[in-house]
Amino acid sequence: MTPRRLISSGSRFEAEIGYSRAVAVGDFVHVSGTTGYDYATMTMPEGVAEQCEQCFRNIAAALAQAGAGMEQVVRVTYIVPRREDWPACWPVTRKWLGAIRPAATLIHAGLQEGAMRIEIEVTAQHGPVPVDQHEGGQA
Repeated sequence: MTPRRLISSGSRFEAEIGYSRAVAVGDFVHVSGTTGYDYATMTMPEGVAEQCEQCFRNIAAALAQAGAGMEQVVRVTYIVPRREDWPACWPVTRKWLGAIRPAATLIHAGLQEGAMRIEIEVTAQHGPVPVDQHEGGQA
C-alpha cells in the first residue's frame, strides 16, 4: 500500500470536519477545496479577485509542505457561487496557472459561508513535469 502523508494548514476546521488541507499519496498531491481565508491575519478579503489570490497562496503553501509546487498542478476545479464573479478571477488564475495550463473545471455552487466568493482545489504531480506548450502536444 502506498503511504499517505496528511498536510495541514493549521485550520481548526480540518479536525472539526475531518479532512486535510492536502494529501500526498503516490505521485500526486490532492489539495482540498481552498478558500480565500488568510490564516496569517485570520481574515477573508472582500473582493473575489483578492480571495482568488489568497486561495492560490494557501494552495502553494500546502503544495510546498508536500514537496511540490504550483508548476506541478495538473488539474484544477474552481467553485464560484456567483457567475458574474468569475471573469474578475481570470487575471489571477492566468498569473498562477497560465504557463502550465492544467485541465480545469468551473462549477457554480454555494459555499460554506456567504462571505466566501471562490473555492479552488487542485491536484499536482510530484517530481518534474515537462510542460509542452504547443497546441495538441506536438513539438
